[in-house]
Amino acid sequence: MKHFLRVLTQFLVFLYCKCLWRGLKFVIRKVTGRCELQRICYNNKPGARRTLKIESSLKCSKNELLQSAVSVHPDAVEKTIDDIMALKKINPDTNPQLAISLQASLFQIVGYRNLVLEVEKLRMEPYDCENPKHEEMLMKLWKALRPESPLTGRISKQWCEIGFQGSDPKTDFRGMGLLGLHNLLYFAEHDKATALQVLHDSLQPKHRTISKEEASKMSKADWEKKKFDKAIGYSFAIVGINITDLAYSLLMSGALKTHLYNVAPEMPSLVHFQQTFCYLMQEFHRFWIEEDPCDIMEFNRVRTKFHKRILKQLKNPDMALCPHFTASDLHLVNL
Repeated sequence: MKHFLRVLTQFLVFLYCKCLWRGLKFVIRKVTGRCELQRICYNNKPGARRTLKIESSLKCSKNELLQSAVSVHPDAVEKTIDDIMALKKINPDTNPQLAISLQASLFQIVGYRNLVLEVEKLRMEPYDCENPKHEEMLMKLWKALRPESPLTGRISKQWCEIGFQGSDPKTDFRGMGLLGLHNLLYFAEHDKATALQVLHDSLQPKHRTISKEEASKMSKADWEKKKFDKAIGYSFAIVGINITDLAYSLLMSGALKTHLYNVAPEMPSLVHFQQTFCYLMQEFHRFWIEEDPCDIMEFNRVRTKFHKRILKQLKNPDMALCPHFTASDLHLVNL
């Protein structure tokens, strides 16, 4: 019986999508005198709320021109808009704002697609210690985070001071390739004060508050040990690479469209993605402290919880990261 009801439900949904919904759209167009794209543009403010609906409308269309519009080259966007206007028999002279709105949204859509390709290309490129550009970026990262401490050698335990696992950082970039290095360097150079503070905090012991009642039951040695038995305690660079993976998954799943469509008036770029990474690093650091984990073994639990929180926030189509990237002043805002 349950199987029958499930099949019946799927059939009714299919019938609605294929027949009833298209019929309803036809009736609405006759009544309002506007096609679906016009209604979306006129009834929704610029940003994710409008662009997401336009993207869905184009992808679900039966017309090949409309379906292909979401994957055109940026240089072809203007011509594509003209073709859509002609297809829908919309006079651009009497509907000038429609073409402008469609063009802005389409630039965001194709820009997001190109950003996905660019980010994936960086992720797939492995760190190469024989590549002078890769080595130069790594040295810049050290100088940005440890300006007062010269590196004694390319292979050195000093790398652990900024959160790499061993004496050669190249092995830690395997999961995210050059993308991890690009993000860490951007954070260290463009939001330097915050990056240095997060690095400093991650290395500090955490003073645990102990009540008088607890202290009275401990010896002095136990009390001193209890005070410092836990640290904020994570490896800055390794966590940065891990948060890069989190940002990457948000981008690839499409969850980041809400943010990028709200903050990028035209085409989302790699800089927008890197600014998002900076925000996530700062917020994860705060979240880690709030969660008060016992040790680094709880990292996956905290990361998963943090990921779910960000996903929940991004489900609001009006939600975005701070639209103006300001060092040490990033927060989620409701537009």
